[in-house]
Amino acid sequence: MKFFKSLLIITILAFVFNGCKEDDVSYAFEGISAPTQVQAIFNITQDDTGLVTVTPSGVSTSSFEIYFGDIENEEATIVSPGSTAEHIYQEGMFTVRVVGVGVTGLTSEFSQVLTISFRAPENLVITLDQDTVNPAIVRISASADFATLFDVYFGDVENEEPSILMPGEVLEHTYENPGDYTVRVVARGAGVATTETTQVITISAADDPVVLPITFDIPTVNYQFSTFNGASFEVVNNPDLSGVNTAVSQVGAITNSGVNFEGGAFNLGTPVDFSGSNKTIIMKFWSNVAVPVLLKFEGGVNGERQNEVVANHGGTGWEELRFDFAIDAVQSFIDGTQGVGEPFVPTGQYATLVLFVDGPGTAAGTFYLDDVEQVEGNQSVLQLPINFESSDITYTWTGFGAADFGPIPAGVITNPDQSGINNSANVVEVQKLAGAQVWAGASLPLSGAADFSNGTTITIKVWSPRAGVPILFKMEDTTSAPDGNGNPSVFVEVQTTTTVGNAWEELSFDLTSFGTFSTSISYHNVIVFPDFGNAGVGEIFYFDDIEITSIKMPINFEVATLNYTWTGFGAADFGPIPVTIVTNPDQSGINTSTNVVEVQKLAGAQVWAGASMPLNNEVDFSNGTTVRLKIWSPRAGVPILFKMEDTTSAPDGNGNPSVFVEVQTTTSVGNAWEELSFDLTSFGTFSTSISYHNVIVFPDFGNAGTGETFYFDDFILTN
Repeated sequence: MKFFKSLLIITILAFVFNGCKEDDVSYAFEGISAPTQVQAIFNITQDDTGLVTVTPSGVSTSSFEIYFGDIENEEATIVSPGSTAEHIYQEGMFTVRVVGVGVTGLTSEFSQVLTISFRAPENLVITLDQDTVNPAIVRISASADFATLFDVYFGDVENEEPSILMPGEVLEHTYENPGDYTVRVVARGAGVATTETTQVITISAADDPVVLPITFDIPTVNYQFSTFNGASFEVVNNPDLSGVNTAVSQVGAITNSGVNFEGGAFNLGTPVDFSGSNKTIIMKFWSNVAVPVLLKFEGGVNGERQNEVVANHGGTGWEELRFDFAIDAVQSFIDGTQGVGEPFVPTGQYATLVLFVDGPGTAAGTFYLDDVEQVEGNQSVLQLPINFESSDITYTWTGFGAADFGPIPAGVITNPDQSGINNSANVVEVQKLAGAQVWAGASLPLSGAADFSNGTTITIKVWSPRAGVPILFKMEDTTSAPDGNGNPSVFVEVQTTTTVGNAWEELSFDLTSFGTFSTSISYHNVIVFPDFGNAGVGEIFYFDDIEITSIKMPINFEVATLNYTWTGFGAADFGPIPVTIVTNPDQSGINTSTNVVEVQKLAGAQVWAGASMPLNNEVDFSNGTTVRLKIWSPRAGVPILFKMEDTTSAPDGNGNPSVFVEVQTTTSVGNAWEELSFDLTSFGTFSTSISYHNVIVFPDFGNAGTGETFYFDDFILTN
């Protein structure tokens, strides 16, 4: 929260000295904050004098105040950045305080306990811990009686200068090469005598074989990629945290020299097995030019035929490529006489994975790959939520219940009414033919059991030709024993009714209202029954966006099965301010809903006090880029700041996400509900391609709290 604390000072400075408009204040001193990373290096002279040298450091500091801690009512010793201070101690234990002072007067503090003793340290104990993920990373701590500090020699550098370790600290060191290293620790006090010990640590070589999935992040794996025809390969840090690969991780880098059929191969420790339904390989691939990528499998364990699939990259950075060997594989070239290019469905095991970037072409440059894994075919990604927009998925709807008990027409088509709450491209159409059975409908199998970790209410966008139509939603556990009619005996079904005709609306189905529903049951089939209980009269219905309700836009606080976790911040002591979901205290005007969120800006609260709520999914801007929300304010003229953060972005200097969007507006009425609009495009760095996850509101932004209460409701996105 140091960002917001500094914003208070910035706001005051801007008004006092510049008379800036409110819109200018938020960004005038954007880079200024309280000092960070304040620390100090201590050294003690081993001559029985008790002389200690303190070298402070920190980010965004203009000076340091040092309190040596050995006298009462001590005046601070002022030190400029890069300078040191000396002090002579008597024997004893003292707490040294180092205060970093920024240009705005904001401060950050660091403290360290010093033990000053003129006798040799005793009972030296060191602890070495190797990282469980990367054993080349070693962390060391030490303790000893009468020790002021410790000199640590990690043993991997000639003429090594020691690293200073203070009592209670942990030092981290990364070894570049495998081997046995002798770690030496010297405990020092204020006297001439020292005590030391050594310990041998073994850094293992990266000699584990490559197996799927290939992530390039496991230090013990030898990611040897045998290249040919001029290509080269290395493992590097992800150079572009964007697209489908925003993780800070390692990736494989393939550099082409610009000739035909450059590539390389991984010899796999565990062969890829295509005997089952998992015949799709996916990988994240980076290129800044459009290129074909050929994935080939060789080394059949039982002499299986070499085969390959080509996927095309669009040249837009990180993209996910899918290689479906069930439908796209062909026989690879061997000697030109064995059916090259003919369709082939692999069913065996293969020990070698071969990759060509622009195989027959001459594209030169560096390309990156990551997260190579084997998955089920197209249906592997068919899971809730379902929006019918993926070109990689076959949405196999099966209609049933015609007059003759046969199928009724059901399938994905172009959205015939791109209006209201649904302007998406594709929807599913279900035709309830004249004379169709009362239970006529359509089903869609999922690739796996539905995951209810984010909620237990299903929402579906429905287009009905009229209001008052009963819609039944059902999910089945297809692994359960059949009932007397041959249907799965374990299921959940909930019914509701349309409220409008010839327009899109969103219907909710609370699965917990069905008595035997359980989140532990594996529900695999999704089924919709339009006009359930009535014989067909020849009407057409459309369905879209079948999903398990989670906390995402729009937000109305009315779904009992969701946990709306609001977190308040910015009280006078920088702690939380009260934020709760409460019964709407003023069900009048434009807001007669039951539940709203209450934010209390306590007396003395910081100017940046507010409340945040994480979303389960990134914000979808397909319905617009303006956020509208209802607010109840105790008075007019109150500034309201709305903010959304990309919580996956790197933290800024204050620990907050560095990627965000924020827009401010002002209330126009008091003691009544009104709707405020926040045009996100007015914020310069806003982009619909960014993954915003956190929603934050700042009531009376820029002003200290006076004990007022605000209410918020109905966060929606519009054009």
